Amino acid sequence: MTTTDTTTDPNTAQAQRLLRFHQPEKLLRHLGPLDEQVLAALFGTDAADYRGRLAQFEARNRGAAASLSAEPGAAARITALPFRPGEHVVALGESTTADRLSWFEILRHLLPEGVRCTNLAVSGSTTTQALAQQLPALGFQRPDWVLCMLGANDVQRIDGTPLVGFAETCRNLIALHDLAVARTGARWVWLTPTHTDPELVGRYEHFRRAGLSWSDADLDAVAGFLLARPEPVVDTRRAAPGHHEADGLHLSPSGQRAVTAALLEALAP
Repeated sequence: MTTTDTTTDPNTAQAQRLLRFHQPEKLLRHLGPLDEQVLAALFGTDAADYRGRLAQFEARNRGAAASLSAEPGAAARITALPFRPGEHVVALGESTTADRLSWFEILRHLLPEGVRCTNLAVSGSTTTQALAQQLPALGFQRPDWVLCMLGANDVQRIDGTPLVGFAETCRNLIALHDLAVARTGARWVWLTPTHTDPELVGRYEHFRRAGLSWSDADLDAVAGFLLARPEPVVDTRRAAPGHHEADGLHLSPSGQRAVTAALLEALAP
């Protein structure tokens, strides 16, 4: 497999999508560090190709950051962000954040040199799974800041039944915050789940066959809970209308860029 022609070959396009949204090393950290060759093999490629694809993602993130920086007023907002050299910023979340082209991966290219960024987000995570998987990992990171975007997978419905009930989602989010802050003293920022494109979600074959659906009303309920919290909240629900992948759930790169812009406006108005 080569790093060229990632769109015309369905197998190559699928491998690119898997690599974009999944990081096995996060789920298998109990096995110790996984070397590049092992990780490449999991995606059906070799180490050189794997390394090249990661470099392509990073180049796109740098480009998105550069275009945001060039917008009117952006330089002042970036300078006003609260993250300082020597600090450690950690992200918790699901696929919107785990995406190798995510808002967090763009943000890291906007921060001053010396700010360390760690992305603990795992695709598919509910708030319950984040408590079991991401919270323990967070304790080892000793963050100064935590940026948390969770809840979209909780409201996923299977044949109409939500994966996690709303009351449990609220309890889990509070527990994540309270336990993490008690352990690390980190400052906390919430990001609401983004809205979906209902038409695309309804047409997406995998979702239809599996009986999966999402409701923006359910996402709004999670957002409303977060907006009532005392911690800073970035409302991303309407940041990226019309900027979704074909499944209507995941954001396109332009949608991720829009979420980054919303974060800049919220944290450095």
